[in-house]
Amino acid sequence: MRSSAVARNYAATLFDLAARDGSEAVYADLIEAAGGLYATSEEFRRFLDSPAISPAERKQAVAAALEGRAPALFSRFMMLLIDRHRQSSLRGIAGAYRDLLDRKTGRLRASVTLAIDVDEDARDEITEALERRWAKTIIPEFHTDPAVLGGLVVRVGDELFDASLRRRLEDLRQGLRGGATGRA
Repeated sequence: MRSSAVARNYAATLFDLAARDGSEAVYADLIEAAGGLYATSEEFRRFLDSPAISPAERKQAVAAALEGRAPALFSRFMMLLIDRHRQSSLRGIAGAYRDLLDRKTGRLRASVTLAIDVDEDARDEITEALERRWAKTIIPEFHTDPAVLGGLVVRVGDELFDASLRRRLEDLRQGLRGGATGRA
């Protein structure tokens, strides 16, 4: 089974556990933190992946770290990941879990790329325009890329909206090339 399918399956299981008592957002924060730690901390990653450390020792350390900080069901979920050697799927599980939570709460994530960094007011205006367009709560992630030249490029799911100056110039260039070859 592909790793993305594995991550989605584990995320769905975790989401079902969280839904038992309405703790989906709490579990989202926990799995995001665990996935982020696995992705960014080489020490944590080595500890969880090391064949020199027994699964029992890993589970004991993780359980101790989570005690008083996470619901028991979440802790047991982490123990299951260790038992099944799926800790390397933590980032994928976190992303799939976030997608499930977004779907349940009617949120969409948007990647917004601009040529320059803009102030908070401009970001708010862009977010409001996107929310009107998609009729959902938008969670934007802003990026800067000078190659955009001006305007913006927005990706929401599989949809791409390119209102950049770079795109307009490319369209103009293609139009001029088409017109020039038609007259020869």
